Amino acid sequence: MTPLTEASAETHLAGICFKIGPPALVGVEAEWFVHDSRCPEQPVDPARTAAALAALPEDHDGPCFPAGSRFTREPGGQVELSSRPADSPAACAADLLRDQAALRTALAGQGLRLTGSGTDPLGRTRRMQAEHPRYRAMQTFFDRAGPWGRIMMTGTASVQVCVDAGTEAAVARRWRLVHRLGPVLVAAFANSPLLDGRPTGFRSSRQVVWSRMDPTRTLAPPPGDDPREAWARYVLDAEVLCVRRPEGRPWTAPPGLTFRQWLRGAGERPATLADLEYHRTTLFPPVRPRGHLELRMIDAQPGDGWLVPLALVTALLDDPEATDAALAALEPLGHDRALPPPRCSLWRRAAALATTDPELRQAALTCFAAAERALARRPDTDGLRRALAEYADRYPARGRCPADDQLDAVRAGRRPAVEEDAPC
Repeated sequence: MTPLTEASAETHLAGICFKIGPPALVGVEAEWFVHDSRCPEQPVDPARTAAALAALPEDHDGPCFPAGSRFTREPGGQVELSSRPADSPAACAADLLRDQAALRTALAGQGLRLTGSGTDPLGRTRRMQAEHPRYRAMQTFFDRAGPWGRIMMTGTASVQVCVDAGTEAAVARRWRLVHRLGPVLVAAFANSPLLDGRPTGFRSSRQVVWSRMDPTRTLAPPPGDDPREAWARYVLDAEVLCVRRPEGRPWTAPPGLTFRQWLRGAGERPATLADLEYHRTTLFPPVRPRGHLELRMIDAQPGDGWLVPLALVTALLDDPEATDAALAALEPLGHDRALPPPRCSLWRRAAALATTDPELRQAALTCFAAAERALARRPDTDGLRRALAEYADRYPARGRCPADDQLDAVRAGRRPAVEEDAPC
């Protein structure tokens, strides 16, 4: 086997993480918490979730869904559906709606329901439910720096929109747009004002949790002319979270070991290409290139609310006029170059103020309007256009976000709505 070197590792990462070509496919990943329909403040026994899923057809990968979405369970009991890549946002939406309905029905058979929120809005006991050595190693790694990693694993949920990296001529521009768009997505879709059942002072507490974790794996790569080179350096300079070992042995990594140091001989054995591939799955920046671009900064949304970020992101990325309008709207935000996302001041403002911040509100409204015009130029997008317009009118146009609905309930002495089919 040819030894893996720094140069060969960087070449591999630059080639595999950005698949160059005309934008053609889109995907969405939606996460939810699982609550007991009658006693939502109580933890849900993992066996009940498993019993609900047993009602679905299965193959060797787990439950099968009608439109082929991939199902996963997160360390704290959250559930996720990842749509199959689709050739249009409308097709992607139709597929995930179908599979979400199947998941909802299966859970209802055990008296369970889905909750779309960036953090669990109720004061339930958070606990690790996953026993895989990866998650045990993650817990050990993150516990060295405080509670944030454990909160992330057991108490947060997101919507992730996946788009193609683009052509050789466009990849750098698309990379720049998704990072500049990030604070607006945080603000417009902020939906995590509570942690352990109490207000945190932020509308996106999930974003704050992520910003306080290990900076070598949660910050964005430094800006540069070639995102592929910047990403390759970022991956190699990130600390190793886990080292896969034979069954029965822990996967815990030596403290402070970066992958570059491992390549230089600091590890217990030579690093392999398989180690590099696994290492990059343990990195969680706001935008993660996986061949396509995976946008990770959006809080989980109530009900079918994931439709709106899907519509907004795809319209802005794939329509040239909308891209131009978005970049022009985002330019006045004055992105702070002193610190990379999500620790710079603009991202902190987005997490705290959301669209009550007048600059973020105006940028959001301009982006929503540009996206609506872009969708009007595409066939079969009436449902997405309607969802986008209704959301813009209900939230950013009024300086609100879904987090404000949760806060209104708390101020009124009510339990924050946990209904999966809450209006979006």
